[in-house]
Amino acid sequence: MSNSSSITQFLLLALTDTRELQLLHFWVFLGIYLAALLGNGLIIITIAWDQHLHTPMYFFLLNLSLLDLGFISTTVPKSMASSLWDIRAISYEGCAAQLFLFLFFITAEYCLLTIMAYDRYVAICKPLHYGTLLGSRACVHMAAAAWATGFLNALLHTASAFSLPLCKGNALDQFFCEIPQILKISCSRSYLRKNGFIVLSAFLLFVCFVFILLSYVQIFRAVLRIPSEHGRHKAFSTCLPHMVVVSLFVSTGAFAYLKPPSSSPSPSIWWCQFFIQWFLQQ
Repeated sequence: MSNSSSITQFLLLALTDTRELQLLHFWVFLGIYLAALLGNGLIIITIAWDQHLHTPMYFFLLNLSLLDLGFISTTVPKSMASSLWDIRAISYEGCAAQLFLFLFFITAEYCLLTIMAYDRYVAICKPLHYGTLLGSRACVHMAAAAWATGFLNALLHTASAFSLPLCKGNALDQFFCEIPQILKISCSRSYLRKNGFIVLSAFLLFVCFVFILLSYVQIFRAVLRIPSEHGRHKAFSTCLPHMVVVSLFVSTGAFAYLKPPSSSPSPSIWWCQFFIQWFLQQ
């Protein structure tokens, strides 16, 4: 039996032990990573360069792209390196840093999506007050609040998770470091500490989700009162991209953290394995 003071590294779960599949995993993830870098990079450069896009909506979109770049850079490069060189180990400090950055970017992104829902609400329901409620200073403050919330949430969860005694080995059933896997190898009997992660995260998710939901209820009511069909279509089209992103964000997050049976791999591992094997058979 080991404890947290003697653990110097963790062993991540390999997607496959077959060398050909490992290389395929590397190239597939490399393609996804490069596509994300290119897409978000073009968004950031375009918004920063074009003065006509210096509006609240595009300002928040620029921040969202920065968070997306940080989020995907936290886990994908390490996973690619592990597959390319067949290395499962990650240092104790590296695991803590990866967990912190993962929580930081995902929390800040969710908060920013909530702010963007408010932006759409003001633009459609209170268009005459848009410049007042969403001035440059207000936008900077709201974006900073999203980043700060992500930082504080990540700091709290990472510090709490790595302060738990670890005595069930150092193997993680995931290809990156995350809280559920850290809790699995913890021998702490503190019900409050171990379940505090769930309660705090669920509360934050619930508050943001309710805010987004109420915002869109008001948006739909305002859109339905627009007399012309063209006006309704134009107003609704400005919200559609945000609705799609929020739906994907919430649905994939909920699916990824549905608790699987203890004998089966985590959902994200299962889907990666399924995709790689299906791709190889084509």
